[in-house]
Amino acid sequence: MTLYALFVFLCASMALTISPGPDNIFVITQGITRGRKAAIVTAFGMCSGISIHSTAAALGISALFYSSAVAFNLLKYAGAIYLLYLAVRTLLTRSSITLGPKESLPVSALFRRGFIMNVLNPKVALFFLAFLPQFVTPSSGHLPVQMLLLGMLFMIQAVVIFSLIGWFSGTIGRYLLSKPVFSRYFDWLTAGVFASLGLKLALSER
Repeated sequence: MTLYALFVFLCASMALTISPGPDNIFVITQGITRGRKAAIVTAFGMCSGISIHSTAAALGISALFYSSAVAFNLLKYAGAIYLLYLAVRTLLTRSSITLGPKESLPVSALFRRGFIMNVLNPKVALFFLAFLPQFVTPSSGHLPVQMLLLGMLFMIQAVVIFSLIGWFSGTIGRYLLSKPVFSRYFDWLTAGVFASLGLKLALSER
């Protein structure tokens, strides 16, 4: 693979990562409601899911979700149910949100939440299946290796961008949480985001 091809791929990946989407909304919500640390850890979890999707695309596993409506729908509904579960759980616990060392959720739970949300989204699997092959060089051979390399580059830039988004949204959250008039509605905001993402995923098509 040429350096020019990698540069074009990196630019395209950054543009796609920055563009508004469910992942950005999820990280921003975590930053505002739970702080910088929670947003960044969640972002790392989501980006770790990219390794699963890029590996599946390189090995041809993701093609199953393109060819089989059953497989696509099973994963889609599993992801939607998980997001709706998070929405309900947020409203049932209704624990006060704090920042700093007294996070309402442990780091492992935040990481796991982001990871599961990403892995259970078949739209992400189809995205990598369509996106990565456009930048491989067939004449160089080792196509799966090239796709794995591209997936790793995509994951690295996504970690950087999502972490920055999480940091800035956490800064905004620190200000809002100091205002009781805003902080009392944060549980509803979080639950609303989970529910809307879940419904959007459930209604999505291949």
